[in-house]
Amino acid sequence: MDLSHLQENDTLVISTCTIILVIYCLSFFYKATSSPPEASGAWPIIGHFKVFNGPDLPHVTLASLADRYGHMFMIRLGIRKVLVVSDWEIAKDLFTTHDVNVSDRPQYIATKILGFDGASFSFTPYSPYWRGIRKIISQELLSTSQLEKLKPVRLGELERAIKNMHDIWREKRDGQGKVLVEMKKWFGELNMNTMLKVVAGKRYTGGGVDGEDEEEMKRCREVIRVWFQYLGQYVVADALPFLGWLDLGGHENTMKRIAKELDLMVGKWLEEHRHKRSSSNATEAEDFMDVMIRVVEDDDVAGYNADTIIKATVESLIAGGADTTTVMLTWTLSLLLNNYHALKKAQVELDRHVGKNRQVNESDIKKLVYLQAVVKESMRLYPAAFLGGPRAFTKDCTVAGYHVPKGTWLLINIWKLHRDPKIWSNPCEFRPERFLTPDQKCLDARLIEFEFLPFGAGRRCCPGITFAYQMLHMVLATLLQNFHISTQNSAPVDMSAINGLTDAKATPLEVLVSPR
Repeated sequence: MDLSHLQENDTLVISTCTIILVIYCLSFFYKATSSPPEASGAWPIIGHFKVFNGPDLPHVTLASLADRYGHMFMIRLGIRKVLVVSDWEIAKDLFTTHDVNVSDRPQYIATKILGFDGASFSFTPYSPYWRGIRKIISQELLSTSQLEKLKPVRLGELERAIKNMHDIWREKRDGQGKVLVEMKKWFGELNMNTMLKVVAGKRYTGGGVDGEDEEEMKRCREVIRVWFQYLGQYVVADALPFLGWLDLGGHENTMKRIAKELDLMVGKWLEEHRHKRSSSNATEAEDFMDVMIRVVEDDDVAGYNADTIIKATVESLIAGGADTTTVMLTWTLSLLLNNYHALKKAQVELDRHVGKNRQVNESDIKKLVYLQAVVKESMRLYPAAFLGGPRAFTKDCTVAGYHVPKGTWLLINIWKLHRDPKIWSNPCEFRPERFLTPDQKCLDARLIEFEFLPFGAGRRCCPGITFAYQMLHMVLATLLQNFHISTQNSAPVDMSAINGLTDAKATPLEVLVSPR
């Protein structure tokens, strides 16, 4: 029997399989060693600089690019490569497998000027210095035991703010028994009071701070808002460092002025604390600035003196705690006013579980599952930082099969990730119920850790998550329990944002308030 044709067929099959295997291996090798797709539209020399300085906000432009190039692509900021990610699975890989390698912060002009040249906890590189400061903050300010000790401060400031709202209503209510209140300002003063008291032992009273002029503290809030705004901006020198001496647009001069104002303000508080500690009559309880003075004694830590470390850390905590909470509360109330049925549902829940004969307290929050869901849904749609905090790769990595070189910057488009229809049905719709389980419990955010990233993830995530939730839940619950809130003529709230490290509501939030 002639079997030659079978041998020829076998040889053909083997040859074909070999070719396919070689092609597969080559394609895998090519993908693993090639870079992610780069978005088109880059300008000569400056690259995609217009993404951060164009007519649309960066998160919107980057979201549009993701629709064209996928959930992981590259852009160029002059000589810098920037990896943009908006996929939860890639984010999980980055913040687990590669977490150490993406825990650094890129050093750009704003962080150098506004972040004490790297001394600021928020912007310093991932290093023993950063780990040491984070340990102090975690143990001495944000631990469970410390947060419990700070409970009277939080609740005391909230009680004062609610009383202030009642006083405004009594003095200025109109014929319909309502008063117009600008809630961004109200939230801002409350959160600034709280953070000042917790961190520096001071507070804003409406008539001055410990004898200081009220206008000075108003200016402090304004400066901190501008501080955050500029920290989210990139200037020409970030793309092309050799043009830094030109200061095109004058942004660097503005940053230096803002940095100097904050430095003088916090420096004054530091002097007062040192004087108080040296006084034999010093009997007041320690605040966090006192703790820093006690703990940071060495005048040469990572190249910074003690005063610089203390001022940089205190500034970051006050600014970060006050601004981000204010931004999130403003967006949450705005969403409730644009979805009035949800606002009324939250108030019905408060009436059912707390009633109107006493004030809501922190132990009630666990029963207010719909209110918790409202907060989470608000942070899904409008996280405080739409693009999160920028990161930088400290070594070459392979991410989603692509090669990402050391030095590449990383941006997570949280705004886009939180609106992914593969994760969230009708993603642009405000629906708190999506965070409720079938048995009407609020979904634990840890169960969707990388699908829901309002506080970031990994080593470099926000250390104040528990404190933030405490403030958000209690302020919102107390406000809704005490007041009817509506807009003038039931007009929808403008939801436009301004760009910055945090993305605040662009316009005031003026609402009509009357006691419940």
